[in-house]
Amino acid sequence: MPIPTRIKLNKSSKTLELGYADGQVFALPAEFLRVHSPSAEVQGHGNPVLQWGKQHVALSHIEPAGNYALKLTFDDGHDSGIFTWPYLYQLATEQSALWQSYLDALSAAGKSRDPSESVVRLML
Repeated sequence: MPIPTRIKLNKSSKTLELGYADGQVFALPAEFLRVHSPSAEVQGHGNPVLQWGKQHVALSHIEPAGNYALKLTFDDGHDSGIFTWPYLYQLATEQSALWQSYLDALSAAGKSRDPSESVVRLML
């Protein structure tokens, strides 16, 4: 199980940067992490709940959760997901495919990454 040797919250780029002993470095955008949160709110107890309107979300705080994970706090108030080392590594290494799958799901649901666009669509 790869464990990051460097963890950096980059507030200006809204990314969580993870570095590994083998030299791999990943930058995970806050929006990506928010919509893939392992929380029950997002994962829906086995029936995932599509997250939308999270384009501008940022990470406001990170903290260790024991020796096995990070607890991430987002500026939209979401803070219930515990991101384990294996899950973070999976997100990092599968980021492109996971992101495309998310964009496809948004499109199929008629939702948007943009929170103002999603509200307009809901009101129509």
